[in-house]
Amino acid sequence: MKLITAIIKPFRLEDVREALMQAGVQGMTVTEVRGFGRQQGQAEAYRGAEHNLNLVPKLQIEVVVEAEDVARVVDSILHAAHTGSVGDGKIFVTSIASTVRIRTGELDDAAL
Repeated sequence: MKLITAIIKPFRLEDVREALMQAGVQGMTVTEVRGFGRQQGQAEAYRGAEHNLNLVPKLQIEVVVEAEDVARVVDSILHAAHTGSVGDGKIFVTSIASTVRIRTGELDDAAL
């Protein structure tokens, strides 16, 4: 099993959600996060004054999939989140040692 974590622009959420559903993903977790990468934050105007925001608002999406589904799911996120501009985000893939469904006690693949 693999954990796919994607950091995306907030306005791309619905496109990514639809792409994940079409890819067969049955659940996801979405968290509002703030951070910066190469762009080092952004400038924003408020009441005529420019303010530098060191941390840019993003969304973090997490899904757990079977190892053989990783390439398909990553490709779905990549195409749905892509705008071609700076700050599109990142996708991380990490291994999951074990999963337990709390309600039933099912383990690993059965818990997905």
